[in-house]
Amino acid sequence: MFRMAVYGFLMVDAGVFYFSGAAVSPFEAEAVLCTAASCFALAVTFAVAELLIAQDREADGALRESLLADVESGPDSLHWTAKGHKQSWVKLLTIAAKYMWPEETGLQIRASFCMVLVIAIRLLNLAVPFLYKKASGVVMECLGRIVDRFSAFSSATHADPPTFFTFWETFWPYVAAYLVAYFFQGGSGGGAVGIISNLRYYLWIPIAQNTFRRSSLDIFGHVLDMDLNFHLHRKTGEMLRIMDRGTSSIQSMLSTVVFNVGPAIFDIAAASIYIAVSLKFWIAIIVFVTLGGYIPVTIVLTVWRGKFRRYVARELNLLDNAVRARAADALLNYETVKYFGNEEYETKQYADAIDAYQAKDFWLQASLNMVNVAQSLMIFAGTASGLLVCTKGIADGTLTVGDAVLFVTLMQQLYGPLNFFGTYYRVIQQSMIDMESMFELLERQPGLRDQPGAKDLVVTDHEVVFDNVSFAYQPGAPVLEDVSFTVPHGQTVALVGATGSGKSTVLRLLFRFYDPTGGRVLLDGQDLRGATQASLRRLLAVVPQDAVLFNATVRYNIAYARPGAGDAEVEAAAAAASLDEVIATRFPDGYDTVVGERGLRLSGGEKQRVAFARAILRDPPILILDEATSALDSLTEKKIQEALAAKRAGRSVLIVAHRLSTIADADRIVVLDKGRVVETGNHHALLEQDGLYAKMWWRQVEAAGSSAALEALDQAALQEAKDDVVRGPKEGAEL
Repeated sequence: MFRMAVYGFLMVDAGVFYFSGAAVSPFEAEAVLCTAASCFALAVTFAVAELLIAQDREADGALRESLLADVESGPDSLHWTAKGHKQSWVKLLTIAAKYMWPEETGLQIRASFCMVLVIAIRLLNLAVPFLYKKASGVVMECLGRIVDRFSAFSSATHADPPTFFTFWETFWPYVAAYLVAYFFQGGSGGGAVGIISNLRYYLWIPIAQNTFRRSSLDIFGHVLDMDLNFHLHRKTGEMLRIMDRGTSSIQSMLSTVVFNVGPAIFDIAAASIYIAVSLKFWIAIIVFVTLGGYIPVTIVLTVWRGKFRRYVARELNLLDNAVRARAADALLNYETVKYFGNEEYETKQYADAIDAYQAKDFWLQASLNMVNVAQSLMIFAGTASGLLVCTKGIADGTLTVGDAVLFVTLMQQLYGPLNFFGTYYRVIQQSMIDMESMFELLERQPGLRDQPGAKDLVVTDHEVVFDNVSFAYQPGAPVLEDVSFTVPHGQTVALVGATGSGKSTVLRLLFRFYDPTGGRVLLDGQDLRGATQASLRRLLAVVPQDAVLFNATVRYNIAYARPGAGDAEVEAAAAAASLDEVIATRFPDGYDTVVGERGLRLSGGEKQRVAFARAILRDPPILILDEATSALDSLTEKKIQEALAAKRAGRSVLIVAHRLSTIADADRIVVLDKGRVVETGNHHALLEQDGLYAKMWWRQVEAAGSSAALEALDQAALQEAKDDVVRGPKEGAEL
């Protein structure tokens, strides 16, 4: 509104200046007035567009579920909601513009040259109608009419004006100049056939690719840097949609504004001023009012049709489903239709469903025609009004036929790009919605990040210490309370406890996916909060209970632990994890077999062996095993444990296990219960204490004994059945 007021003041001031009779030429005054009027009308157009876009974005925000609003707030997270963070289109365009201007010098030169070509097209858009006016005598002569250019030429060079001229006299210079200008411009304001437009498009391709690449890398890297709490609550599908649409919308919006909307608006203002200076002031007013009003009217009608289409589309979808359902029911129940001889009835029902769909679809198609009719009426009214003024000027002798040709040519040239303004508006509107979602995501900061001045860890002993650590995912619901234990260098420590006792949380704190709410986690005496996350995770390797694999080859998934590892190293790690035999016998392409999405083509045991191979290949100083053998058979588990026994030498190993038999040889066992350490010691010491660990141990021993007994019974029953087969049926038994 402030812009409208400023431009309105300029227009009024220019009008006073024009009608006050100041000591300036009429052309200068008319140019000033047209310039001010152009500014004012452009401000009105921008204000209308901004208002409508804001309304549509608000409506869209009410319909679409925000991804970020679903992220629960935690002690280290920023609770974000879409409400209250709506950004103006000017701000969105400013943020997007930084991706448009490339950083490489070569691309900057290309971008600058593209801007020069845009300016060149604008100048050609003014030059072509002028040259066409000058050269129109040739066209008119072909139609049997001689226009002012050749009449003036004839009167000046011949006492008796000839009926015919030589080719060179008619062709040079205006016809030749017009053809050259038209060749470079392409017609209709720089259409697809224009050499300059195509050259600009060709030069812009790597710039557009650079824009997409930079924005894609920014959003992808930002999402990967987000904390675990964010990723636990995100929706993957909607996240990918925001990333894909956001990156694409930046380029589409910038291209539309820079190469379509901006030039079209400039052409209108320039044409109005040009006509005011070259022809008549009132013709310029007609051109400006017609074309300047065309933009907001098109936007308003486009918004109306968009809302109407969304309303009708819901009903059309239901009616279309009804048509398909009617046909499907008749075909699926073909025999029933035949039984009752209802072919004609079903055909009529199908026809009625089609008629209902087409009746609703008629209004949807007609709405587009209504928009086109309104646009055509505006252009017709402006062209007709301008021609009436031109006709009067020709009759008065103040204008020539060439001036009328100039006016019509300008109108046709400007009308072409404006015909797509509704499309431009829809592109900008949707791009703003998608960009806003992406920029909201970019503005969200990780709940856990490296502290300012964080340093890389420098360790020698690799001793892990949990010092009175407390943690809660949600305030008032502690998961760990005053947990203290040490994993000395070269020793193996096991964490055991019931489900929900806090074992997995301990591992998350060690990886620094979260920071403790109380106490410290130390590595060689260094608080992890003061270290960089990257340096910490370089020291760790984990074999998780549920190994999630990439949809790539077995070789890629093993080598992911240490990118760049050679084939021999990968195969040695697979052999140590007892995976080489499986690869040789079960996988059709060996190490190049694709494992499927999340490794679904592999069994649970095979995925765990891939995870073991990863850990062995990484060769870390600190090894973490999280229920690492839960999906393995006893024979494979024994082989892997033997391989790990050699790897555990000189390493700090932390094991989380439910099967206590897998950690009986650990140097120390830490028993957790409801987030607290209740017992510590080795296996024999804990059995002697006869506490929680002993109860868990004997319970598992009893369960294992029962399973063994059941297995023995099954074997006995199987043997008895085999004996029966050998002996044959008993006497008197029924067959």
